Amino acid sequence: MRCDRSPRLARVGYRYEITQAVVRQGIIAIIRTDDASSAVAAAVPLLDAGLTSLELPLTNPEALKAIAHLRSEYPDAVIGAGSVLDSASAVAAVRAGAQFLVAPNLELSVIRAGHRYGAAVLPGAGTVTEIVQAMEAGADAVKVFPAPTPQWVKDVLAVLPHAPLVPTGGVAPADVPGWLAAGAVACGVGSALARTPLAEIQGLVRASRS
Repeated sequence: MRCDRSPRLARVGYRYEITQAVVRQGIIAIIRTDDASSAVAAAVPLLDAGLTSLELPLTNPEALKAIAHLRSEYPDAVIGAGSVLDSASAVAAVRAGAQFLVAPNLELSVIRAGHRYGAAVLPGAGTVTEIVQAMEAGADAVKVFPAPTPQWVKDVLAVLPHAPLVPTGGVAPADVPGWLAAGAVACGVGSALARTPLAEIQGLVRASRS
């Protein structure tokens, strides 16, 4: 029996509810492993520590199996797929249970496919032009990749104050408050989570509730 210490979330269904749930804590945990068992093994301690938003990149050939398992075992978490590069991958991820889709690039067919089946979509962008194009295409939030600096986010939001930005790539858990203070709605945090003590992660979760 698993030890479920994660906060109880209202079940989400509509896309706007999914988006709110994805960014609620300010951290999207990225679980990048090579198979389903290792993905689940890496995800469970984070979920039990209280994180509620996880992304499993499709670079893992068994990511869909892991997504289905985690959706079943942690129904109050928000589980998404990352590295979604085309519409076929988007549909497969949603059918496996992914509630949101993340991409490193801006591919309009991914946004259309995700929205067609009710998933939130966070395409990638690296410039102001791409951010605007992503929002025009209906992005629910925009993954800024690779993450520049908090000052860059602050400068972009000075001219695009309505842009929901999610810096990703090289962001450590300890850096998240600085990014959020600059105006980001959340941060994607990957390998650094594995090197972070669970007590520190729990502290960030508690801070997100205050």
